[in-house]
Amino acid sequence: MTTTLTPVLCASWDDERSWSLDTYERHQGYQALRRALASAPADVIETVKRSGLRGRGGAGFPTGMKWGFLPPPDGGPRYLVVNADESEPGTCKDVPLMLAAPHLLVEGAVITAYAIGCEHAFIYVRGEVVHVYRRLLRAVAEAHEKGYLGTDILGSGFDLQITVHAGAGAYICGEETALLDSLEGRRGQPRLKPPFPAVAGLYARPTVVNNVESIASVPSIVLRGADWFSSMGTEKSTGFGLFSLSGHVTNPGQYEAPLGITLRELLELAGGVREGHQLKFWTPGGSSTPIFTDEHLDVPLDFEAVAAAGSMLGTRALQIFDETTCVVRAVSRWIDFYAHESCGKCTPCREGNYWMKQVLHRLEDGRGTEADLDKLLDTCDNILGRAFCALGDGATSPVTSSIAYFRDEYLRHLPSAQNPAGGCPFDPGASALFTPEAMALS
Repeated sequence: MTTTLTPVLCASWDDERSWSLDTYERHQGYQALRRALASAPADVIETVKRSGLRGRGGAGFPTGMKWGFLPPPDGGPRYLVVNADESEPGTCKDVPLMLAAPHLLVEGAVITAYAIGCEHAFIYVRGEVVHVYRRLLRAVAEAHEKGYLGTDILGSGFDLQITVHAGAGAYICGEETALLDSLEGRRGQPRLKPPFPAVAGLYARPTVVNNVESIASVPSIVLRGADWFSSMGTEKSTGFGLFSLSGHVTNPGQYEAPLGITLRELLELAGGVREGHQLKFWTPGGSSTPIFTDEHLDVPLDFEAVAAAGSMLGTRALQIFDETTCVVRAVSRWIDFYAHESCGKCTPCREGNYWMKQVLHRLEDGRGTEADLDKLLDTCDNILGRAFCALGDGATSPVTSSIAYFRDEYLRHLPSAQNPAGGCPFDPGASALFTPEAMALS
């Protein structure tokens, strides 16, 4: 294997007290800010555009282009909001990044705010991760003490305040407009678009909303140049990113690598699927992306190649499942989550996820029929493209893709001569004909 890792975001994670300002400054911390402040804001935006950086929160929209959507200054405030409400099942990259290197995010936020003409930025953190919230508060305080935040930053005349806000633990607030409503003190529910946040966002003012990893990638781009960043990855998916390997893998963890790496290469770096087992299915970007199987081991993990293969790169949350996993049970648990986290604003998502949950439970318990598979697919058709936000669309992904790849396994849950009671054939008391070993040979 020739793939090399690219420790940029995680370069200091192994250092003692990696979260401290002293450690961060030893790793060229805030040098990119000095360079940015010596440049015109438009030049900073152009650098990020030329780098090809695309949003690392799942959508993959070009970051510099998103900044450029802000209307011309009108004398009123404009805002930067960092989406740190990491809640997608299987996604676990932003939390360790903020925990190990919070100043990387702070510096990226200051540079971004300078580029877009913002004097007040917000970091919206998922409320359950109290340890991350406290670490960010400390990092912001340290940056203030050293003059990297506040009034007349480093003598440049630029002013910026950063507010770290703890959310209340709603998955829907990962959607940018629901996040903005929550930040304003209202119930977190998606807004009708247009207008988009760039025109009327926080407090109805022009607002840029970016993911943690997107903003944390900015300092290295400013410091090392757009060409350096675009030299990694693929032509349309440039740069590097954190790939989160979890589940049935020998060495789970964060692997920072160029976009375009394959799961086969990542598994080799991670010691492979756990000993004595084989890969059955996996998610390329979290539970709201269509699942892949072992036939997709060599699909380049970039935005274009994953989409062409029928899924989405998403947040690069690679959940690995071996042959002992029941697909129906895994999908059922995911839909339990989406049904619970639906904000209830729109009927397709609210009702569709509720009924998919009931059908999946019925199938798993052995009380279903083959017609239930068509009912699930029909329900997905009525959700996809009709929900108010991406939560509804994402919830259909594991259902439709799992039926496409593992329809026979769904059928094995139905009562039959081999499984008279029906139900999950992976249960310990099931017939020997339906053990994971037997199913792997069937």
